[in-house]
Amino acid sequence: MSLRTSIATALAASAIAVASGCAITRSQETVGAYVDDSAITTTIKSRMVEDKSVDAAAIQVETLNGNVQLSGFARDRLEKQTAENIAIKVKGVKAVQNNITVRP
Repeated sequence: MSLRTSIATALAASAIAVASGCAITRSQETVGAYVDDSAITTTIKSRMVEDKSVDAAAIQVETLNGNVQLSGFARDRLEKQTAENIAIKVKGVKAVQNNITVRP
C-alpha cells in the first residue's frame, strides 16, 4: 500500500467518524429528529404570536422527540389552556406537558 493510499484511507476513516459523531445531538437524538423538533417548536411559537389571546413572549416552548414542554407565565387559566391547545394541534406533537404558571 502506498503512502498516498494510506493517507487517503486514514482521512476517509476520520471523515466517517466525524460525520457520524455530528449525526447525534441532544442526548442521542438524530439530526432529523432535532430538525423535526425545531420545526414543531417554531410552528407552536408562530401560532402563539398569531393568537392575540396568548402572550408568546411570556411562554417558552421546548420540544424533544415530539414531546412538547410549555413553561413561563400566563395571565389566567384560559391563556394557559389556549397555549396548550395550540401546541397539541401542531403536526408531529406526541404529548404536551403544560408547566405554565398562572400569575396571581
